[in-house]
Amino acid sequence: MTSNCFHCSEVVPVGINLFVTINNSSQVMCCIGCQAVAKTIVDNGLTQYYTVRTEPAYKGQALVPEQLQKNKLLDEAVLQSEFVFKSDSEDGHCIEAILTIDGISCAACAWLIEMQLEKLEGLVNINVNATSQRATVKWLDDAIKLSDILLAIENIGYQALPFKANEAELRNKEQSKAFIKRLGISGILMMQIMMIAVGLYFGAFTDMSEHNKVYLRWVSFILATPIICYGALPFYTGAITALKAKRLSMDVPVSIAILLAFTASAWATITQQGEVYFESVSMFTFLLLIGKFLEFRARSRAAQVSANLLKLMPMTATKVVSCSDNSGSSKEILVAAKQLIKGDTVLIKPGEVVPADGVIISGNSQLNEAMLSGEQLPINKIVNDNVFAGTINGDGNLTVQVKKASSQSFLSQLIRLSEQSQAHKPKIAQLSDKIAQYFVAVILLTSIATAIYWHQHMPEEAFWITLSVLVATCPCALSLATPTGLTCATTRLNKAGIMIKGGHVMETLPQISCFAFDKTGTLTTGEFAINKVELFNNDSNITGTSNSAEKYSQEQVLAIAATLEAHSEHPIAKPFAEHRDHSITAEHVKVFSGQGITGTINSMKYAIGKYSWLDSDAELDNAQQQLLKGASCLLMANKQIIAAFYLEDKIRDEAFATIATLNKEYKTLLLSGDSQLACETLTQILPVNNAFGGLSAQDKMQRIKELQAQGYKVAMTGDGVNDSPVFGAAHISIAMGCGADITKSGADVILLNNKLSSINTLIKVSHRTRRIILQNYLWAFGYNAIVLPLAVAGYITPYMAVIGMSASSILVITNSLRLLKP
Repeated sequence: MTSNCFHCSEVVPVGINLFVTINNSSQVMCCIGCQAVAKTIVDNGLTQYYTVRTEPAYKGQALVPEQLQKNKLLDEAVLQSEFVFKSDSEDGHCIEAILTIDGISCAACAWLIEMQLEKLEGLVNINVNATSQRATVKWLDDAIKLSDILLAIENIGYQALPFKANEAELRNKEQSKAFIKRLGISGILMMQIMMIAVGLYFGAFTDMSEHNKVYLRWVSFILATPIICYGALPFYTGAITALKAKRLSMDVPVSIAILLAFTASAWATITQQGEVYFESVSMFTFLLLIGKFLEFRARSRAAQVSANLLKLMPMTATKVVSCSDNSGSSKEILVAAKQLIKGDTVLIKPGEVVPADGVIISGNSQLNEAMLSGEQLPINKIVNDNVFAGTINGDGNLTVQVKKASSQSFLSQLIRLSEQSQAHKPKIAQLSDKIAQYFVAVILLTSIATAIYWHQHMPEEAFWITLSVLVATCPCALSLATPTGLTCATTRLNKAGIMIKGGHVMETLPQISCFAFDKTGTLTTGEFAINKVELFNNDSNITGTSNSAEKYSQEQVLAIAATLEAHSEHPIAKPFAEHRDHSITAEHVKVFSGQGITGTINSMKYAIGKYSWLDSDAELDNAQQQLLKGASCLLMANKQIIAAFYLEDKIRDEAFATIATLNKEYKTLLLSGDSQLACETLTQILPVNNAFGGLSAQDKMQRIKELQAQGYKVAMTGDGVNDSPVFGAAHISIAMGCGADITKSGADVILLNNKLSSINTLIKVSHRTRRIILQNYLWAFGYNAIVLPLAVAGYITPYMAVIGMSASSILVITNSLRLLKP
């Protein structure tokens, strides 16, 4: 008696006695290769591979199956550098990646994957977005590997790979072709079955001979079989996957309905007793496939923005390297852009795409940064300006020093943050997922009760009424309500140059009642110019100012100030840069966040900063204090004031209109580190309700907490510099794109286009998103509440049921797609 190999299913040759214990059972193997593969799978705790596979494995020729090998390769640091993001947490060294997952058909699938992966030890977090079919996964590198995560996903019936734009687009095209193929085959065969059904209908009134009826029924049976076995396969796969994981998904009642209708008709054909409804089940499957295809198209459209962003990354770059002959000359070589590392020098010619984030070391040009900020006008770039990967060079040659590898580029971070925000599930979405699970159970129980009732009263109609209940009430629209809305809203904002970083933003923003603003770099451009320099020497009337023999000239105080300010990233430091004297160096420099800078130059201790920080070191009366309060910053030498600097900052063009619009519905507040006089001067131009100056970051945070104690929901807008504590205190934090580096910013929203008017756009889209999501839920719940009793009562036919269910889902998707429009 022959036996088959448990691993590859080939016949075990005579005389071979090889076994492996799998799940406490001894299984026969056909060769040493299969035995080694199976043993490796067992040793790695991957025996579930055998329970979820749909086909026998390849004959063992390596240590592990082919897919396991591919997954293991993805654990290599060289490959991971292309798609992972590394960070540190309290638990240890974390790695984060975006995965694209095939086979997700609805939100229940996303919930199922999250539930299964949360069991893995070492997994920090996972968020699955059913709409874009992607997952954001974070794990501890020392505790679990990426291959283990991929295997865990594959074990429950889904295929996962690291997200890369080109592969994702190719996979989308393949899925689209598969959908069209299923639709084409199902549609053509359905039309043939419908024509035969017309003949059978007419035959019922014209005494068609019995053998002709039998013949037409058998032809219908043969034509319907490919539709049921091939066209409806995605529904069966989804249902089996869910049931294996002991869950209920939308595909369960749909699959039951299809199989029941086909089986009943097939039995009637074989026994030549009863009625057949091959045309009904064929049309049912065809309409369901149309609904699935439209959902797939909606997901693809919503995910295009991030895919298109990655597509902008160039494949190659011109790297400048020194010649090996010690001549001091250099040469240009063409390399893969992804191989560039920090410190490399690249040449970017006119019309080329910037291959990596960096800083210009020679040349000047205009760059199109529309893919980052939404602003179509080119931006002038000169030496020492930053450039970002994916932006397009204009008409000049640029030599750029790379500051970040491609995986850590600004563009890659934007995509990662966008995925995180889209994957976030608001409380209402989490509740709807749970409701959908229980609702499927209610549908099945209601269907059973309906079948029992109608079988006792109208046996001939019981089957089709039960079928209508199963189909009409499938809660697909319920699970699509939130993810489609959030994804479309985020995509719309991305196009407008607004990056949603915090997942709670769209849920919290409609509740905001107060908008607080920083001054420098937010309501103003942050492009300061030194308007006036006032010197205090021996003849000064200010007590506490310099009374030493040495007198400082304007050039000297500017050079000293520039030397100290060179250690600061604050916008106020920038106008001093042009006065820098590189022959002067500062030692023992200390930067006091939001206050000022101290340092020693030529054995003299200097300090530059705001008046409120320096006044404790100078004994001044009220008149003297008022005189110096209007200064932007003061310079002290050995605790003696030697100069005051007065700086001008241009107000943003859209600041007045933005504040005026906000004042109609919200409280507005100015929280600034600048002097109170400067803030009050600004409020004479901008209609801010209240202005508070001379505040440290801690003072700003305290003001926000006071507002919150009064019942206000506060949104703080700043440039991200020295504002981390303030951002952390606010309900929502909004950073200007010109502020601090995105990796250091704690903001929930980043205005990449640097336009304050984007706040009004953000508010408008958030309110519209909430309204549309509520409309989706209202329709989903309302439809099921109306259709369930009608279906149970027998007023809905299978035709009406499938059309109603498909139309319900399509309506929700179409309603959400409205968010993509301006």
